[in-house]
Amino acid sequence: MSDRIIAACDGAAKGNPGPAGWAWVIADSEGRPERWEAGPLGRATNNIGELTALQRLLEDVAPGTALEVRMDSQYAMKAVTQWLPNWKRNGWKTAAGKPVANRELVERIDELLADRDVEFRYVPAHREDGDHLNAIADQAASDAATSQEPAGTALGATAIPVPAAERTTAARQKPGTAARKASPRSASGSGSPVIKAKFRGTCPCGRPYAAGDKIAKIGTRWGHPDCRDTAPGAGPS
Repeated sequence: MSDRIIAACDGAAKGNPGPAGWAWVIADSEGRPERWEAGPLGRATNNIGELTALQRLLEDVAPGTALEVRMDSQYAMKAVTQWLPNWKRNGWKTAAGKPVANRELVERIDELLADRDVEFRYVPAHREDGDHLNAIADQAASDAATSQEPAGTALGATAIPVPAAERTTAARQKPGTAARKASPRSASGSGSPVIKAKFRGTCPCGRPYAAGDKIAKIGTRWGHPDCRDTAPGAGPS
């Protein structure tokens, strides 16, 4: 078994730019999520969230620790593994001669990567068969972007964030769901079409949904189809 620690990090922005957050999660020796941390960024971009998540992860892991970092951001990965050497040679200018975006974050990550044994692994985002650690980091970052509050095991959190897709599945399997669907209120609310979300958001019930999840109109907002008759503000308009 490898002694390399497995971790994932991710960032989120509601609007890009918009309310943003970052998060990382570290697995135990069996590959199970063990520790995590997330934090708010105020108004920022997805790229800032992604780079901040990597920075915070590297700051938390001891320099002599072999590490595998899983990310769904090709921008953040390429910035610190491919583009960085050329940027430094060009005086922190891109190939087009423009100043490198997010330079301070990239420089800090470059310092943290010095003399470290770090492997980067790209994992596709928002896939049912995707990387579980990345899905947790994605959810934690999304929650931090929404709440603008820090969270994590170091702050007393006892549970690992549950990805939105798993929350939706669990909600559908709760006893009584079928009865609610058959109720008169459900019939009156079922007229709103069910579509796939283009962006992540938060249902009126308080639980988030991910891009690609099925959503329906609930009052003036969008949310989980199963919440049309139970979420605050639901019911006939």
